[in-house]
Amino acid sequence: MVTEKPVVIFSNSCCCMSHSIKSLFSDLGVNTAIYELDEMQRGHEIEAVLSNLGCNPTVFIGGEMVGGENEVMSLHLQGSLKPKLKSAGALWV
Repeated sequence: MVTEKPVVIFSNSCCCMSHSIKSLFSDLGVNTAIYELDEMQRGHEIEAVLSNLGCNPTVFIGGEMVGGENEVMSLHLQGSLKPKLKSAGALWV
């Protein structure tokens, strides 16, 4: 699942933090694979595993777990997010 696309997001459809991360990637022009765990038949099982990692939403870039909203926004503010996305083939500009 995490290698389906260069950017994969596991989120909940009603979570404001998830919405902000999905909006950020959309604004950057990144085509993401988004799994809404609250809408998936076995999403609660995936969510339980990801919750042990301590982040929601959980973002993978290039098959590597980046973290949740705090980590993604920190990368963005530091100017490190776009290079990471380019390196993963998720961003061409």
